Amino acid sequence: MSLEEGAGKPLAHYAAWRRAGDFIFLSGIIPVNPQSGTIVRGFKDIPVEVRQLVGETGEFSTDARQGPILAQSWYVLESIRHTVQQAGGQMSDVIKLVQYFRNLDHFPCYSRVRKLFYDGQPPVSTVVQVSEMLPSAEVLIEVEATAWLPLPP
Repeated sequence: MSLEEGAGKPLAHYAAWRRAGDFIFLSGIIPVNPQSGTIVRGFKDIPVEVRQLVGETGEFSTDARQGPILAQSWYVLESIRHTVQQAGGQMSDVIKLVQYFRNLDHFPCYSRVRKLFYDGQPPVSTVVQVSEMLPSAEVLIEVEATAWLPLPP
């Protein structure tokens, strides 16, 4: 699954992001490639070079249990990075994240992956548990972002 094909493109009729003055608002991003309609289900759906970095252990039980949320977390945050870059910014410009989880027990895994994207000061954050997400129960996380990206004078 190529992230560049899918990141930053909406799955329906809405904007992936919009500028309002010095702010960039991103729509919620889920772990689905909009070009192929493919849901990220585990480590096999993210690049090989990223798998160990986000937590693949090679142990079937651990990877089967944690792989879906770790892979989905990486895909969503990488999609945010790619979308913010399309808008002219970088991850350090993201000042707020709102994270929606189907299961709050997934937050520690997500938090480990998020640290890979923010080695300095992390953005402010809101975490919410929801009962369902579109398009299916396989989607475990959705993240929306706000970036501060001042217009040139």
